[in-house]
Amino acid sequence: MRAARLTASASLIALVFLCVAWELWMAPMRPGGSALVLKALPLLLPLFGVLRGKRYTYQWSSMLIFAYFTEGVVRAWSEHGSSQVMAVAEIVFSLVFFIAAVTYARCSARRSI
Repeated sequence: MRAARLTASASLIALVFLCVAWELWMAPMRPGGSALVLKALPLLLPLFGVLRGKRYTYQWSSMLIFAYFTEGVVRAWSEHGSSQVMAVAEIVFSLVFFIAAVTYARCSARRSI
C-alpha cells in the first residue's frame, strides 16, 4: 500500500512539472510559452489529498487523470518531435498515477473494513 501511495504521489508531481515545462519551455504551442500551462492547475487540486493518503481523493482524482491521458493520446497522434515525446510522457505518467491510485484505494478500503 505504501508503494502505491508513493508511486501515485511521484507520478502526480511529475505530471504537474511535465505540464508546466512542456507548455512554457520544452515544446510550447507558441514561442515563449502558451496559456495551456494552466492545464496544470487542476492537478494541484488533488495533490495535498494524495500526499496525505486520503482515500476519497484517490478515488475522484483517478477519474480526473483521464483528461490528461486523453490529451496525451490526441497530441501523441497529431504532433511531431519533442511535443510528441512530451505527450507520450503524459500518457505514461497518467497511466502510472491511475494504476497506483486505484491500487491504493482498493487496499485502503480493505484495511478500513
